[in-house]
Amino acid sequence: MSTAPGDSTGDSTGDPAAVGPAVHVPVLLDRVTELLGPALQGPGAVLVDCTLGLAGHSLALLRAHPELRLIGLDRDPDARAEAAARIAAAGCAERATLVPAVFDELPDVLADRGVAEVQGVLFDLGVSSLQLDRPTRGFSYSTDAPLDMRMDPTGPRTAADVVNTYSRGELTRVLRVYGEERFAGRISSAIERERAREPFTGTARLAELVRDAIPAATRRTGGHPAKRTFQALRIEVNDELGVLTRALPAAIDALAVGGRVAVISFHSLEDRIVKQTLAAEAVDRTPPGMPVPMPEHAPVLRLVTRGGEAPGAEEVAANPRAASARVRAAERVRRAG
Repeated sequence: MSTAPGDSTGDSTGDPAAVGPAVHVPVLLDRVTELLGPALQGPGAVLVDCTLGLAGHSLALLRAHPELRLIGLDRDPDARAEAAARIAAAGCAERATLVPAVFDELPDVLADRGVAEVQGVLFDLGVSSLQLDRPTRGFSYSTDAPLDMRMDPTGPRTAADVVNTYSRGELTRVLRVYGEERFAGRISSAIERERAREPFTGTARLAELVRDAIPAATRRTGGHPAKRTFQALRIEVNDELGVLTRALPAAIDALAVGGRVAVISFHSLEDRIVKQTLAAEAVDRTPPGMPVPMPEHAPVLRLVTRGGEAPGAEEVAANPRAASARVRAAERVRRAG
């Protein structure tokens, strides 16, 4: 989902025909509908949308499968309210349960509702268009706003807390690892000097500092100079990669045989986690030296995409925020031993 790679630039972009302000079309909507569709056709099928956003993908699937039930997770109360209105306007409210939860809480969410297994799970990672387009949330470097970046506004840590309290070394690590920012050290040193003069409270001052810290020649290409820094801070504030690392195996465990999981990612850090987690469950684990494959060590998943599939040129032209999106999907082929 986004200008900075990241939730839902995709999912949370919403359904343009639904209630509410016009927003971007969900990323890879047709492909996600195609990938998850075969698993959702049976009576009583359950889809978990782990990153509900404005429910763009979920609404398309609810419409395509009249007996489908939806469990939608989102930590953002604004997103849940918008999604609820859209789902109700589409006449699907009775088939949808919206839950205020981070998606690594998936096992508890299902257990609390007596759901033993599900037929589909969708992740649309990163920051949503709803969050990007509301300046007060502090996700965007294009307008001045409080330096917040919490997907859950009640969360304990803001971007201002990170910028003002992390050591220079900790800041450098966050920017280098989560933002893949090659000038992380220069930016962290500049932040350390400036916050001693006055703590950071707004996005504009930080964006300007980052711009000034990056060499002029580098600033001429690659988009806004603060893009990678803002991405890194957002990931740190919301523990996005940690949540994904915990949630994806739980989603696989929740799948019924024949069920499918689809994940849309927006930068290489997310995609690497998704690729490795799905691939690890799609290989035969028969111990070396055994004469034949052992059924109890057979693959749990079958990959249904070839690598990370990108949107087509037409979709990117219509929705530039889709440019960095990749989708991977897999189907459960057996119960783990």
